[in-house]
Amino acid sequence: MNLDVLVFAAHPDDAELAMGGTIAKLGKNNLKVGIIDLTRGELGTRGTAETRQREAFNAALVLKTSVRENLEVPDGDIKNSKENLMKVVIAIRKYKPKIVFAPYFNDRHPDHIDASHLIKRAMFSTGLNKIKTFDKEVPQNHYRPEKLFYYMQTYTFEPTFIVDISDTFDLKMKAVECYGTQFHNPKSKEPETFISKPEFLNYIKSRAEFFGFSIGKIYGEPFYCEEKIEFDLVNSLRKDQLN
Repeated sequence: MNLDVLVFAAHPDDAELAMGGTIAKLGKNNLKVGIIDLTRGELGTRGTAETRQREAFNAALVLKTSVRENLEVPDGDIKNSKENLMKVVIAIRKYKPKIVFAPYFNDRHPDHIDASHLIKRAMFSTGLNKIKTFDKEVPQNHYRPEKLFYYMQTYTFEPTFIVDISDTFDLKMKAVECYGTQFHNPKSKEPETFISKPEFLNYIKSRAEFFGFSIGKIYGEPFYCEEKIEFDLVNSLRKDQLN
């Protein structure tokens, strides 16, 4: 299956928190989106690898993604190794996405930073014909996606563009709420963490409101690109004339 968009995340729930509204918006517009988690989040303070896997698949159902996979890279040890690099290259060549999303390369969590660097290296390596990979013993052709975009997690950045998620914010939060072990639950007896505090989900909403307001919308999600992006002025104006 070829995908339009492939989102890589260090842990289950990263993609939903950072760009769940965008994923839902793409799906509502009949675009095929996949999420690939690098780790199972087994070092997380709350929950287990097994519960987080169930939560991840439930969230994928909410967002109506075409693919949800886990590469089972060790949590807390996302090395930029040949083994991990090949796992990502195989996934990109398998699904041939037009666009890849990855964590921003500066963040509070070292795994997010390591994942960002690994995905960027894979984006280059996957286009090299002399790097040979196999999917279920079948040789893969080299392939390079058109763009790599970065999503925001804890640390902020000046966005290259913001996606209006006003019509899919509720789906984003419904997907986030699938991770019942990770976020605020007054009945939980597990230790409190940075993201289990009730203020954390309020922050997620406030940030979406802030970036939405920045573009004259209710909710928005910010993204960064290291390359220049073309803006199709003519078709944008034609679209406005039809509305």
